[in-house]
Amino acid sequence: MLTLIRRQYDHPSYILSIFLPPSLRPAHLAIRAFNLELTRIPDVSASAHVRSMRYQFWRDTINSAFALSPGKQPVAVLLSSVLASLRQHQTSARNPTKPSLNKSWFLRLISTRENHSTNAPYPSLKHLEDYAENTYSTLHYLTLSALPLHSLTADHIASHIGKAVGITAVLRGVPLLAFPPPPNHHSTTAGLGGTLDIHRTQQGAVTLPLDVMAEVGVKEEDVLRYGVEAPGLKDAVFKVATRASDHLITAGQMVKNVQGGGDVGHAFEHEGEEGHDDYAGGKESDRATQQRDEVERAFGVFMPAVSTRLWLERLEKADFNIFDEGLRRRDWRLPWKAWWAYRRRIF
Repeated sequence: MLTLIRRQYDHPSYILSIFLPPSLRPAHLAIRAFNLELTRIPDVSASAHVRSMRYQFWRDTINSAFALSPGKQPVAVLLSSVLASLRQHQTSARNPTKPSLNKSWFLRLISTRENHSTNAPYPSLKHLEDYAENTYSTLHYLTLSALPLHSLTADHIASHIGKAVGITAVLRGVPLLAFPPPPNHHSTTAGLGGTLDIHRTQQGAVTLPLDVMAEVGVKEEDVLRYGVEAPGLKDAVFKVATRASDHLITAGQMVKNVQGGGDVGHAFEHEGEEGHDDYAGGKESDRATQQRDEVERAFGVFMPAVSTRLWLERLEKADFNIFDEGLRRRDWRLPWKAWWAYRRRIF
């Protein structure tokens, strides 16, 4: 059931899960299904009060799952099973006190989704990056923890990939939020097919960063009125897409550096924060080998970089027309492009 839901609503994740170790797939399914439940709350909730109740339900559900008392909610049952398995693994590990999955990361996801559930525009590109860090990067941290792999190097690379994925997800959602489908029919798959009706009377919001919109002179009312013909819109999309591409380039270069026996090249801005502060270090002489082994183990988790890169290439080919119909179709090239990237360990 959960697999079918993910196949429909999170198709790239479903395709890329084949590159994960079989032992990780139940945890990956639980984490992604949990994220899907959060992303759908604004679509199925008629009021702010109902949204608030649903987010609180998931806070309570996460607490119950971590107490191994999940009730009957399918995602919670699967997550609780994963947690029990990881805890059993810890008892035979050298460091049994190291946490398996960080509950605060789940709660961070809930809070971030709730704070952005009204589709208000991001004040700046930096705010958009923070949103991506607290959602998509956090999903990657949780997946790495479930391997289990506790690595500052892997987390650092995953942070950049998550930011690229998150920024791209916001770009993909711009047409749907500006010209929303009928109530209760808006979903994450609407961006993968179908058409947009720019003459629909029900209009929403433009979630591009306000500082970027101001810099290029694009106005929300123009986007809602003229769609792709809005002055400056393509320039704004280009600037935001460039930031996502920059994060992918950075992550790819970090992987190459580590594979070549070097360091990642720059400091991790979240080092020392909760969840990134308890990594055991090895001998300095073994550090390069350790980092290389960690990246090798984590590479399957990094694969969303491939689907993100492919979509950004399609956006560029469409001359940054965010309303181009082709951007809402599934990319038939993803399976073999992903296989090619995984085999060569490049993005």
